[in-house]
Amino acid sequence: MQYSIIQTSNLDNIVFRLDAEYYHPSHINLEKKLNRLPRVSIHDACGTCDCSAFYPSIVPYYNFEGTGIPFLRVNEIQNGLLNLTGDTAFLPKKILDENKTTIAKCCSGDLIIAKGGNSLAKVALLTEAFKTYSVCRDVIVLRTQELSKINRYYLWMFLHSTIGQQLLLRTASQTGQPHLTLEAIKQIKIPLFSDSFQNNFDWLYKESQRLKSESESKYKEAQCLLLSELGLTNWKPKHKLSFIKNYSDAEQAERIDAEYYQPKYDEIKHYLSKKSKGYIKDFFQIIGGKNVTYTDSGEIGVIKTKQVLNAHLAYNVESRVKKECVDNIKAPILQNLDVVFASMGVGSLGKSALYYAADSSKSFTIDSTLKILRCKPGKGYSPEVLQIFLKCLVGQELIYQNIVGSSGIINIYEDYIYKIPLPDINPKLQTKIQKQVTDSHSLRKKSKRLLKHANQTIEMAIEQDEETATNWLKSQIF
Repeated sequence: MQYSIIQTSNLDNIVFRLDAEYYHPSHINLEKKLNRLPRVSIHDACGTCDCSAFYPSIVPYYNFEGTGIPFLRVNEIQNGLLNLTGDTAFLPKKILDENKTTIAKCCSGDLIIAKGGNSLAKVALLTEAFKTYSVCRDVIVLRTQELSKINRYYLWMFLHSTIGQQLLLRTASQTGQPHLTLEAIKQIKIPLFSDSFQNNFDWLYKESQRLKSESESKYKEAQCLLLSELGLTNWKPKHKLSFIKNYSDAEQAERIDAEYYQPKYDEIKHYLSKKSKGYIKDFFQIIGGKNVTYTDSGEIGVIKTKQVLNAHLAYNVESRVKKECVDNIKAPILQNLDVVFASMGVGSLGKSALYYAADSSKSFTIDSTLKILRCKPGKGYSPEVLQIFLKCLVGQELIYQNIVGSSGIINIYEDYIYKIPLPDINPKLQTKIQKQVTDSHSLRKKSKRLLKHANQTIEMAIEQDEETATNWLKSQIF
């Protein structure tokens, strides 16, 4: 049993916490380490906190084309970074002007922190991609324009670090659903290291972002190579309100929903027929995920839809399963260059990513919302090309032609996946696309490694000293 003995005079006098969890030995030990260092509260360093209040329904004003001002929700916070995707909502400036007192706006360089829920305490630094952002009620803004004594990049990495996360989670209110409060965040004390030490995180962040941007460019180049080969570089789908189809078409397809017969799908297949290689069924086998019993002591991680990000997998799984459970129900174990495909869920269906075995020393399975597309031996179709094809606009249209279900619950059956046509890409171009995808993955790994080094540097400075941490960081990156 672990316990702490706390004097009444030492009870927290800022948020006045009496719950035992707040005084857990791990928190007390961390507090002792931090007390050895000079520190300043976020408030005293001129950092200010803000959040949105209760605003009227604004969902009808969302657009997902990237026009307007980004409206950030907790999904945009990924591994300490701001992650804008096709699922990021944007709002017209007019709507934000009409709700000035209820929807908080913020700027590049500010920090955002998830207030509650499964993403509680997750932190991201707002990039210069947009000058102005807005946030939902579930996100707290930490403004950094007036910061003194603390470098904003150092503050960001400290709060994202293991130590910073422990401090944030400790301050979470325990009434009802745990959540962070503005006052508690303002009172968090940040260790004061030298300016030269803090400036390391400025470089680490910007270099990490540069590598990430280069990674995304490589991936887009791979998509352009494929679409150019198909003659579909500038192709845009045209949704028609009316068209005529023969009854024989419905008999053959065994589908009577009008959306399935949109002319845009015929147009895609016409282009693909000129360079037809066959169908997914000819080159890949589909392996479905299983419903597994989760356990904290499991040796095998469970990849869920939320881990299938923008063309890559995240390995920070929340659920694990025992090997004997996997063996008993014959749940699949991911193999190198498997394509992980989301086959279910509004906003998720159609997402795909390549699994690289070298990215983790652990083994992974998938849950029942995902499927594995695995190369058949000796068939010679590149999984990188398949993933690029599924991810591009043409592939997404073919996927969504075949969905079944209502707007609430949609999925795509294995038989329909198997029947998606694949283009014939000459070996030389396949090799070129493979290289672009591999280079993209390598750059992303380097970007993530820099952030990991930044995290470790802060921990080392607190556990040992600033000089030791600085020397270690230089040995890792130079």
